[in-house]
Amino acid sequence: MTLSTQDSALRTPIIALTAGEPAGIGPDLCVLLAQQKPAGSRIVAIANRSLLAERAAQLGLPLELVDFSPAAAAPDRAGVLEVLHRDLSEPALAGKLNPANSRYVLDTLTAAAQGCLDGTFDAMVTAPVHKGIINDAGIPFTGHTEFLAELTGTAQVVMMLVGGGLRVALATTHLPLKEVSAAITRQSLEQVIRILHRDLRSRFALANPRILVAGLNPHAGESGHMGREEIDVIAPVLETLRAEGMDLAGPLPADTLFTRYQLQGSDCQLAMYHDQGLPVLKFASFGGGVNVTLGMPIIRTSVDHGTALTLAGTGKIESGSLTAAIQLALEMARNQKADRP
Repeated sequence: MTLSTQDSALRTPIIALTAGEPAGIGPDLCVLLAQQKPAGSRIVAIANRSLLAERAAQLGLPLELVDFSPAAAAPDRAGVLEVLHRDLSEPALAGKLNPANSRYVLDTLTAAAQGCLDGTFDAMVTAPVHKGIINDAGIPFTGHTEFLAELTGTAQVVMMLVGGGLRVALATTHLPLKEVSAAITRQSLEQVIRILHRDLRSRFALANPRILVAGLNPHAGESGHMGREEIDVIAPVLETLRAEGMDLAGPLPADTLFTRYQLQGSDCQLAMYHDQGLPVLKFASFGGGVNVTLGMPIIRTSVDHGTALTLAGTGKIESGSLTAAIQLALEMARNQKADRP
């Protein structure tokens, strides 16, 4: 399926959309997307054809499925969706988890990532998966980010959420709070900031991004009286990178970093741990947040919500986060093309 570099540069960006957990709302989101696709996009659902057809019937929505071919023209009629089919192990029922279909979930992710690597797709957008049921199937799985990092051979990735006028990146991700301090080393923090700075330039078209960096401790350590991580780790890293020309502010007290005054003129905010920055963004984005994985050779965005098993097949869901994730993936893909010689 590999496309030439010239063809890839000229065509409409092609976004692979993985349908996620088959018992959750991922298939519903694919069906909703077919009703009104974002302008200037070509979306390919990587999913099981029968599952999508059954969920459309359950929702009472029209759906025509077309097998994806990169050489063919994209259908532009409402209710039509291009599909790259993947087999389920067993029929999937809305709201009923089945570990037998866990391999299918990982197969959709693999197909999307490989397609991004070989140039078939310009980016991938992921619907939510259920980590627990994948692990119940005997498959070690900690999340999309780690799975895709291994698949693409990426040693270090950075998680960033976008929404509500904010871009909040994380120095650490899903760690118990007691392990956060030890995980923030000069080497790891420097690598995170380098990845963040590079991708803000190449994928967000920010020539010289201004990044606000939070301290770890209350009041950014209060000059060492509430902890020395700011003095021993964070500040030295920022000094090194500022000397290279990066526009970095901090370490700043996290309780005032997100005030209107501090945010003015900034492009991104770097929190030291998950719950330091994300509650602010999720409050500001009102369900329209987008999860972005930085540092990989491919573009990946995701909805910022879970599988919502109780809502699957009910028609009571909103697609705002998915639409935002697709729009951001398109923007990043276009910026990356423009950034390449």
